[in-house]
Amino acid sequence: MSGHNHYQTLEVDPAATPAEIKSAYRRLAKLFHPDSHHQMANHERIAQVNEAYEVLKDPHRRLAYDQHRRTAPTKGSWGNAQAGATRSQAYQKPTQTARTTEIHLQQWLKQVYTPVNRHLANILNPLADEIQCLSADPYDDDLMADFQDYLADCRTCLEKAQTIFQSFPNPGNIASVAAHLYYCLNHIEDGIEDLERFTYCYDDSYLTTGRELFRISKKLRNEAQDAIKAVF
Repeated sequence: MSGHNHYQTLEVDPAATPAEIKSAYRRLAKLFHPDSHHQMANHERIAQVNEAYEVLKDPHRRLAYDQHRRTAPTKGSWGNAQAGATRSQAYQKPTQTARTTEIHLQQWLKQVYTPVNRHLANILNPLADEIQCLSADPYDDDLMADFQDYLADCRTCLEKAQTIFQSFPNPGNIASVAAHLYYCLNHIEDGIEDLERFTYCYDDSYLTTGRELFRISKKLRNEAQDAIKAVF
């Protein structure tokens, strides 16, 4: 992210509203995420975009970031501003920095990754069995009611997972993991909507799309798990 600050990374004005920042993030995430299959997909770039959004979406962190930018206007990035803030910070012992990073990572794994991953499993794992049960007779009221109950449970788990995911900033060294989880949650939300539409109109295209979105979500979840293993 050399030569760029977080606003430049998200391609927004420093006076951008929260809605504009969110919109810019979504646009860039779709452009650069490796699973987008876009020709501009880039692991490093999406990590930069995620890092910038983590700071700018939080009012308190954004305020602190803006204050550092004003006190160090010649610096090109948040990291440079922090490095030049005080002499003691500039010469902080590497072991202390590594320890702080490790603590942050362990907190994120415990408070975010583990519970979010558990909710994802509760959503994704039962789908095949639920559809198989429903396929016996999609027009049976009891079978359809059971499937709708499953989707309602999915909604509840998704909302909990989304709240947890936003509750704690992800460490920079696992930005790719957070990106996989973010897109997994988004695909699940879209998948639930299509499966719910199927229950209203019995249009098989919604069922097919919903299943495919869940399949992609499971792939993203697995990639997040692989990325976690790579860290350790």
